[in-house]
Amino acid sequence: MKRLITILLIITAIGAGAGAIYVRRGGPEPQVNTAPITRGDIIDTVGATGTLQAVTTVQVGSQVSGNIQWLGADFNSIVKKGQVIARLDPSLFDAQLQQIRANLTQARANLTKAQSDLERTKVQLLDAQQKYARAKELAARSLLPQSDLDAAKTAVDSAQASLASQQATVQQAQAAVTQSQASVNQSQVNLDHTIIAAPIDGIVTQRNVDVGQTVAASMQAPTLFIIAADLTKMQVNANIDESDVGRIRPGQHVTFRVDAYPTDTFEGIVAQIRLQPVVVQNVTTYGTVIDVPNPQLKLKPGMTANVKVEIAKRTDVLRVPTAALRFRPTPEVFAALNQEVPPEVQPGGGRGGRGSRGSPGAQGSQGASAPSATAAPSPSAPSASNSGPAPSPDSGQAPREFGQGGDHRGGGFGGGGRGGFDPARMMERFKSMSPDEQQQFIARMKDRGADTSAFEQEMKASAAPAHKPKSSAPQAAQTIDALFAPLPVVETRGRAWLFMDHQLKPVNLRLGISDGTNSEVLSTELQQGMEVVTGVTGIGTTRTLPGQGGTGNPLMPGGRGPGGGFGGPGGGPGRGR
Repeated sequence: MKRLITILLIITAIGAGAGAIYVRRGGPEPQVNTAPITRGDIIDTVGATGTLQAVTTVQVGSQVSGNIQWLGADFNSIVKKGQVIARLDPSLFDAQLQQIRANLTQARANLTKAQSDLERTKVQLLDAQQKYARAKELAARSLLPQSDLDAAKTAVDSAQASLASQQATVQQAQAAVTQSQASVNQSQVNLDHTIIAAPIDGIVTQRNVDVGQTVAASMQAPTLFIIAADLTKMQVNANIDESDVGRIRPGQHVTFRVDAYPTDTFEGIVAQIRLQPVVVQNVTTYGTVIDVPNPQLKLKPGMTANVKVEIAKRTDVLRVPTAALRFRPTPEVFAALNQEVPPEVQPGGGRGGRGSRGSPGAQGSQGASAPSATAAPSPSAPSASNSGPAPSPDSGQAPREFGQGGDHRGGGFGGGGRGGFDPARMMERFKSMSPDEQQQFIARMKDRGADTSAFEQEMKASAAPAHKPKSSAPQAAQTIDALFAPLPVVETRGRAWLFMDHQLKPVNLRLGISDGTNSEVLSTELQQGMEVVTGVTGIGTTRTLPGQGGTGNPLMPGGRGPGGGFGGPGGGPGRGR
């Protein structure tokens, strides 16, 4: 009996101990979700919507009013330039033309009569001049009275005045003939306008009139037809948001889809970025014209296109999931994993005063082309002879070639030495830069004391075949699109977490372009196939952090230690990344 009681007590003690451990651990182990580092292509795109339309669209109208007498084209009709596609009733214009032609005939007759009267007046003037000459001779010999001489002189003056008047009458008749001729020409043009011809080769996409319909051309010509020039070449008018228009350049590759063919992807090229803004409900967009081939005539005017403009593309590069870059472990996550909380994620860590200088970073392995440098150990407390803390890396700063300690002012620990650059990878990126970007890169490298001879030789070699003296005057451009500067190569920084030996380990990364799902990895800390943490699920009740005791009052948080010191100085140049 005593033996049975002893066994029951032992079983009870074991159960109580297991329960206590279970309660302290907070339930089952959490599940760490990971995703692999892969290698493949990354395309950075800008999305937009647009409308398809023909490259050239002509509205065919009527310049005269009248009734539609005949139609020679319908929807989807293929027409040629000069082909008659409609006729208006010409009877009214024909009658007007006949009347004006009659007026022209009358004006010509009046001109002929005026010219005849002019000739008669000229003869009368010649006769008066001859009589006046004879009268002067007779008067000189005193054979003719003075009154007769004066009468002959008056007859000459009267004939000259009649001649001038008749000449004016002839000019007036000539003007009337010219005016009548112009009226005839105008009436003929109006009559010709009753025949509507196609101005270009193309396809009729719209017809707005029927036979018998009255067309009234007053202040504006009515539109009878709309003709698209060539539907094998179309355009997409896309509206690019103002936040993305700075990344759009002519010549960029475009892919888009339409609802009519949801499984087909069409391609195009950016042709123009228009400067005129379009503001709709306080949203500013800019029209972007995209040239699109349409050899199979699948695309039709007016279709809505979901456009993706390719900003940058990288092929066969390391890719880290964006979810891994967004993962930020909390102290509860570390507690669930029974792991000490790193100082950079401790709540309130480093809020105290400036602590002592951290220990120096470890000596990194020798880089391929970076000069050797040895990190000197720092004393445990700052003094006047100590150098200042190393500056913290800026997210927008270019990658550093030499190891250096992190400046964790509130982190509580100094970062280790960071490795140098990978020469092959850096040279590959150097070759993809423009000449101006290469010069800026070399200048930054020299400022840091790095060896730039290999980059300078590569720059000279690439520029030698096509070396031409640059003119100081700016080159002329047909449009402003040719003056857009090339897009800069942008690098960002991020952090991913590895789950190794049941511990979360941070990895600082240099990142390139992103497609929203994956980001390009420029540094070499990660390799293909490695798993990065994307999230932690299954965290149960709140657990006690390792090394921290609970408090009796739930309103009293655990005590905070003093602020962490600065990171130690960097180690030597490590393995390039």
